[in-house]
Amino acid sequence: MDKIQIDGGRRLVGEVTISGAKNAALPLIASSILVNGKSTFTNVPNLMDIVSIQMLLEDLGASCAFDNNTLTVDGGGINKIEAEYELVRKMRASILVLGPLVARFGHAKVSMPGGCAIGARPVNMHLSGLEALGAQITIDHGYIEAKADRLVGNEIYFDIPTVTGTENLMMAAVLAKGSSVLRNAAREPEVVCLANALIEMGAKISGAGTAIITIEGVESLHPARIDVIPDRIEAGTFMVAAAATRGDVLIKGCVPDQIGGIINKLRATGTILEVGENQIRVQGNDIIKSIDIKTQPYPGFPTDMQAQFMAMMTVAKGNSMIHEAIFENRFMHANELLRMGADITISKGNYAMVRGIKRLQAAPVMASDLRASASLVIAGLIAEGTTVISRVYHMDRGYDGIEKKFSSLGADIQRI
Repeated sequence: MDKIQIDGGRRLVGEVTISGAKNAALPLIASSILVNGKSTFTNVPNLMDIVSIQMLLEDLGASCAFDNNTLTVDGGGINKIEAEYELVRKMRASILVLGPLVARFGHAKVSMPGGCAIGARPVNMHLSGLEALGAQITIDHGYIEAKADRLVGNEIYFDIPTVTGTENLMMAAVLAKGSSVLRNAAREPEVVCLANALIEMGAKISGAGTAIITIEGVESLHPARIDVIPDRIEAGTFMVAAAATRGDVLIKGCVPDQIGGIINKLRATGTILEVGENQIRVQGNDIIKSIDIKTQPYPGFPTDMQAQFMAMMTVAKGNSMIHEAIFENRFMHANELLRMGADITISKGNYAMVRGIKRLQAAPVMASDLRASASLVIAGLIAEGTTVISRVYHMDRGYDGIEKKFSSLGADIQRI
């Protein structure tokens, strides 16, 4: 099994270009189920999750071809409505095929999804939303089954904003009869990217990026060529790594308007940021100031950046309080940081007190989920000695060639 080995203590210097966003690509690829024809997606990252959803679509009967970060999907051959456990268990985003399947074919059977063990992340809001659109839902032996002659538009209210829930129900509603309104919808850039893609395919959607999304159902969609937006979490990861190593890195191919929360928090640490139209230069400070963080739905501070900031805060001056308000089980990386000498106390209510120390010490550590793996890479970059990170398959789910990109910035990092 692959591991990542890092000899820490080097400043990151140079330029890095951000890949397409995994969390945008996955729902876009799922949307190809809605189209009887060939959809083309460009700027698709080369990741295990992309391979997983491609295999899932191929099992449903679609024809897929991936070359040079371009994925073509021909949904005309889809002849199966069941997403089986062996293909769904690896990735929670597999639930995104549920809405498109029932919208186009009137029937879907999808295994309950797997993915990173960072919290319960129930799919009840997906299911209640589909029921509001007229689907009959049953759950039996670990499978969700949805049936409807044709979905019918309705108003859907989310108890809390849910990204995949908003995306799933938006895809379901585009082929429903009549008008649908999603209230308290997720506002993430990935939701907007999907809405814009569906509009390119012929859907009628307004309000994406706000808490209220309105969809007028249409009879059918047509193929389109869609560009995946840059990965804001990858951009944030490299920004934090540059700041934590007191480096000087130009982050190219990003969208600064989508990462305002990360930019503001980094500036509060004393990091110097020069923000351009599609790039950000990050210059670390010798003294990293401690900051407090509370994760929130977009446009608040993203939960997917909490672990990376915690790694940085381990060597900040002062104490930092981190409140994880999205997922109940997303501090598993803290135990691994403790092995490297960090001073972290976890308390009830998902709070972590991080007391800054002078330097981390290298140790063998283990990644527990995707973003935890990124935090351990950052910790390894700033630690004294050689850190070996195991279970890096988590990292391969969401970062395209991360060790190569860090190596190009001067890090002593390699896959072993």
